[in-house]
Amino acid sequence: MVVKDKVVTAIDSIRGYLQADGGDVEIVEVDEEQGVVKLRLTGACGGCPMSQMTLKMGIERVLKQQVPEVKQVIAIQ
Repeated sequence: MVVKDKVVTAIDSIRGYLQADGGDVEIVEVDEEQGVVKLRLTGACGGCPMSQMTLKMGIERVLKQQVPEVKQVIAIQ
């Protein structure tokens, strides 16, 4: 399975938690060579002061567990 497909599957597995709080996440880019995933937090997550914690402690942690190729997750505005 291609890394981007794995990322999509992993994001879909946690999307419900974000949507329950009125937010969501959009995949902007997956750089398979560097292991970098660029995401855009939308809805309530986009302007939330806790969005960086959600990104690093939530989304990035899950992605690294489910997709070992992912080394870093970056939020894009």
